[in-house]
Amino acid sequence: MSVITESPRGNCALGGVNAVLSAVNRVIPIYHAGPGCCMQTAAGEAGQAGGRSPFYVSSVSTPCTNMLERDVIFGGIDRLRETVEGALEIMEADAFFVLTGCTAGIIGDDIKSLTDEFRVKGHPVYPIETPGFLGESYRGYEIAFKAFLTHLVEASGRQPDLVNLFGIMPYHDPFWEGSFEELTRILEKLGLRVNTFFTRHQGVETIRTSSGAALNIIVSPWLLKSAATEYEERFGVPSLRWPGIPVGATDTSAFLRAVGKALGREKQADEVIAQEEDYVYSYLETAIGALSWKRFAVVGDANTVVGVTRYLANDYSFSPIVVIITDPVFRREDKERILKQLTELEYARPPKVYFENDHWNIRKALDESGEITLLIGSTNEREYAMEKNIQCSVISYPITDRLIFNRTYAGYRGSLTLIEDLYDNL
Repeated sequence: MSVITESPRGNCALGGVNAVLSAVNRVIPIYHAGPGCCMQTAAGEAGQAGGRSPFYVSSVSTPCTNMLERDVIFGGIDRLRETVEGALEIMEADAFFVLTGCTAGIIGDDIKSLTDEFRVKGHPVYPIETPGFLGESYRGYEIAFKAFLTHLVEASGRQPDLVNLFGIMPYHDPFWEGSFEELTRILEKLGLRVNTFFTRHQGVETIRTSSGAALNIIVSPWLLKSAATEYEERFGVPSLRWPGIPVGATDTSAFLRAVGKALGREKQADEVIAQEEDYVYSYLETAIGALSWKRFAVVGDANTVVGVTRYLANDYSFSPIVVIITDPVFRREDKERILKQLTELEYARPPKVYFENDHWNIRKALDESGEITLLIGSTNEREYAMEKNIQCSVISYPITDRLIFNRTYAGYRGSLTLIEDLYDNL
């Protein structure tokens, strides 16, 4: 019997790919899918990520074949060809990616041969086989980067001051732009240039030349394992995995030391750390006692849960009671990496850790965790907090009751924003 998940925190694989493509400047997805897939996948990601929509082409403006019964019976390639031709005629982009929905995936339409036809004619049209049933949003994120490596990334000369920053998923992390901007700001103080692929209008050319980076920095405890391997095997680019978004002085300074060591920039890292710690502590010392001690719970993606838990426990001396990771983490080594981050804390007992994305089971885990005075999670957790009269801060996907531009809790300055927001929610 199938397992039903109440209020799943994510989309299908098609939605995950669309979220990635929607964040790359001047890239347009073309759906070979049934009616409604464009709007629903956009609503499932960007629509629940802080009130904004993608800035180039998305949702109902996305070209789509809108496959019907006759396309299932006779095949939809001719209809797809017409759709691609129409998109090329009226839309400008540096790359078009044809995405397959469940219908096209089931009948097996050969989109690769079709996109080859257009590339022979000089059009940048590429295929991505991504029927939604392949998995959830994170699977789509992985598929998108595999497609970039297959179709766009080319060998280029090594640039010792260039790094690629991966692991923060557009829209599925509602604070993705602000987090990229803060981490970029810090890394640039080491004298580095940073490819995020999604900010500062970076686009196809950034992806194409990413093979010249001196280091891939993967800010995630479990994503992009295969992409990291391919970058190293094909282009000789090593990877540094940081298991969670660094939040606050302790973890961000450790993050900078790790990057500095990997690139032979230890001295620059120490100088930046001294400057940034002086900056952040000069603010924190003026607010000692502004927030009373809390017994807190965190619900969300692994990146957010790890970063926020470690910051509030190690830097702010709050007590973590329970953390619930909603990612579909399956590999044992990935779970162990996450558990290590959440149990090896400096100033607190380790919390109970759950890997769970069913809303009913999440509420049950919270109920069984004893007294909680601060709940950090998504819009879904706000309802629970109101029922229990618990202070709540909404900082993880899905977020439908906040407008988010480039706000972040990452890094040094983001940690100050987190404390401000916790005070505002007293």
